[in-house]
Amino acid sequence: MFLPIFSFLLSLVVACDARVWNDTGVGTIVLEEAWAISDLGPSSGVPFVGETRAQLQANLIDVHNQRLQQMDENGIDFMVLSCTSSCIQGISDPQAAAAMAINVNNQMASQIANNTMRFGGFASLSMHNATEAALELNRTVREFGFLGALINDYQQSGPDNMTLLYYDQPQYDVFWQMVTDLDVPIYFHPRINIDLISNLLYSSHAPWLKGAAQEFSATLSTHILGLCTNGVFDRFPNLKIIVGHLGERIPSDFVRVDYQLQRQVPLGMPMLRNVTDYWHTNIYETTSGNFATELLQFHKEQLGLDRILYSIDYPFVDIADGTRWIEGLTGVLTREELLALKRGTAIKLLKLND
Repeated sequence: MFLPIFSFLLSLVVACDARVWNDTGVGTIVLEEAWAISDLGPSSGVPFVGETRAQLQANLIDVHNQRLQQMDENGIDFMVLSCTSSCIQGISDPQAAAAMAINVNNQMASQIANNTMRFGGFASLSMHNATEAALELNRTVREFGFLGALINDYQQSGPDNMTLLYYDQPQYDVFWQMVTDLDVPIYFHPRINIDLISNLLYSSHAPWLKGAAQEFSATLSTHILGLCTNGVFDRFPNLKIIVGHLGERIPSDFVRVDYQLQRQVPLGMPMLRNVTDYWHTNIYETTSGNFATELLQFHKEQLGLDRILYSIDYPFVDIADGTRWIEGLTGVLTREELLALKRGTAIKLLKLND
């Protein structure tokens, strides 16, 4: 009795292995899928329609129950987990942030260790100190097999929580050197702003624009453009960055952005090329939470599908909504293009078949 059962289970593992790593398969690979630990407290995110905050929190913490069941029901072969925003970037104390990053990474590694054919991880990092961030990234990639890291925009710092650290200055070069040495991508993800910014820009007159409707793209796109204009990709030409939500609107405005920035080159701006160029060589985008077919087609023309990957933004976005959208692209994209969007580009970027 034992041998047939063992053979059956082994056949499932082999089938799963072929399904995940084979870029001609039919299932999807998704990259911006949030997860949490209870140590971080409840999420401030907004549940999707029909879901309660309690359900949202349960879905964030879960890995192998409803999350895996929904993956099976929706043809998701592989999901990369990352700590829900703002995670470590919301911890101002450097020692506390570094300790929590290690805690989060250790717990994630433990959670996915028994099912690495279905789950991968992006490391969480304290960005207070570039060298410490580099060492923690190195540890998680080499010890746990993590596929890169996800950073939730700027690192808040200072005793009043109002010092903001961005990663486009030379003091972060030691971190970017480690990223390129490891040859892994860094996913830039939005965060809720500190109270000072949020109150000035939104609370007093437009509270409905907090979060995904406006705040996330407006804030994170500034950070991404800062990486460009401050020459990070010129100093590290092999650096790979991922940006969600179809690029936080930047590719939709390439012409204006490039034109206006070129006017500032004589003023000493460090950027050696233009933003459009960097997007073709260093930056990828995902479809997370932005299932807009006409916009996808426009971005395909601007970038090529080799820079675009499928993702959902679970559990803030319903997995089934993403599945209906991507399966509805049959006829919009060629079979080869759809396979690249679903999984092929992710396999290459994350080196899943190495």
